[in-house]
Amino acid sequence: MSWLTWPLRCIGFFLWFAKEMVTSSAAVLKDNLTPGQNSTPGITAFDSQCRNDYEITLLAALITLTPGTLTLGLNSDSAVSPADGARPAPAETGTLTIYVHGMYAGNADAMREELRDMETRMLRGIRREGAPS
Repeated sequence: MSWLTWPLRCIGFFLWFAKEMVTSSAAVLKDNLTPGQNSTPGITAFDSQCRNDYEITLLAALITLTPGTLTLGLNSDSAVSPADGARPAPAETGTLTIYVHGMYAGNADAMREELRDMETRMLRGIRREGAPS
């Protein structure tokens, strides 16, 4: 992918996310206005491909903004360096795990697939070189 297509990819991602916001809002609204509960809540651990704090923060915010989902926390397998107190970037150290609660999770694998789709689309939109393969 070229850096020339980057603005179009960024706009495409935000249009896709707006559509996801509308469809998930409709699902939550329908569940709240009709008798009974159709939700199947669950928590899943998701291994992210984000490389820096900007990408991590944006992904966590997008997950939380989507109705029916909530970012519970993050866990990196890196330790804080005692010398300067700085945390190395996830790409330098290994895996960053994001814990997510979903109202309509179904099962953990399906929720991870949806999160991977969102992350891949986000990274394709915000990185000039595109998403990781």
